[in-house]
Amino acid sequence: MKIGRFTTKGRVTIPVELRRRYNLKPGTRINFFEEDNGIKMIPITSETIRANIGFLKINGNSLLKALMEEKKKEREL
Repeated sequence: MKIGRFTTKGRVTIPVELRRRYNLKPGTRINFFEEDNGIKMIPITSETIRANIGFLKINGNSLLKALMEEKKKEREL
């Protein structure tokens, strides 16, 4: 188990072993997810973004394509 600390300003110190393992650099953005048993932190890295590209699909179409089609229909009205 790795242990970090909170400062009085609410900042968290992540142990160096984890920073190295997950390639966390100063300025890396973090998503926080509240779960039933605690808080999950997911770093937003280029690998995370690449892994999630295209995960939002509607009937086989991307969300962007569906939005563009909807806007086109609105303009025709």
